[in-house]
Amino acid sequence: MTIETEPDVQANSAIIQRVTWIGFFSNILLAITKFLAGVFGHSQVLIADAVHSMSDLATDVAVLVGSRYWDQPADNEHPYGHAKLEMIVTLLIGATLAVVGFELISNAIMSLYDMIIGDHETVTVPNVWALSAAIFSILLKEWLFHITASAGKKAHSTAIVANAWHHRSDALSSIPAALAVGATLFLGKEYAFLDPIGTIVVGLMIFYTAFLIIRPTFNSLMDASGGVELTNRINNEVLSIKGVQGVHKIRTRPLGAALYGVDLHVQVDPDMNVRDAHYLSHQIQDKLRSKFAEIVDTTVHVEPGKEANV
Repeated sequence: MTIETEPDVQANSAIIQRVTWIGFFSNILLAITKFLAGVFGHSQVLIADAVHSMSDLATDVAVLVGSRYWDQPADNEHPYGHAKLEMIVTLLIGATLAVVGFELISNAIMSLYDMIIGDHETVTVPNVWALSAAIFSILLKEWLFHITASAGKKAHSTAIVANAWHHRSDALSSIPAALAVGATLFLGKEYAFLDPIGTIVVGLMIFYTAFLIIRPTFNSLMDASGGVELTNRINNEVLSIKGVQGVHKIRTRPLGAALYGVDLHVQVDPDMNVRDAHYLSHQIQDKLRSKFAEIVDTTVHVEPGKEANV
């Protein structure tokens, strides 16, 4: 006997769209601001940081387009729904972060090399506008991180949470820019080496963030289980229901913050009629949904257990 729940895919699409559009237009504003400040403020690091801000636009577009599809209900071609698209978008965001981290590190190493063997007289001193733009970028990006992360948790969206960390990576990348501009502005051009050194540190942090984002997406795309602890909790909840003699073959399929599949076999009195077995299956379904709000779909297979004691 199989009982399947209706997918409860109400991921608050309006929240996702709204917060992503805010980030999209903010990234455009930041890219333009940092580019102009870099040109007129004589700061190459801000021009590079403006290019980094443009990378956020790509992930914003991926979320805006993807979120219109991953919440679509199941159809004949996709009987389990379209939620894996969110994992693909999350993987794309993580990969983009890794590329950004690599580019920041490689460019910083080249800049540091040029400073060591190059002509120090060619190092330009930025002005206060460059410093102001860097500080503005840090504050705006940190604000975007908090509102986006909050929206991602509320909507149970891994892609939105990943995009929030992309915002934070941009804020982190602006910190060495601000330090380098500030140090060079107030202490002199001999402190310009702080820029590439700080950028290397931030690049490594971005790499680590990308790793934290990418690793769980592989587990979801490979249909990894929810773990032994989750299986034991489900086992105990089902065994507590009157009429269940045993539970085995529990399989879980997490997808992001949701449990898109919980399959299990329960043993019951072999003389139990179909109506009672059907009712018991519904009891199991309801009990699991009450204890695990993240469950989207439950499949219960009823099989004969031991003879009831007379």
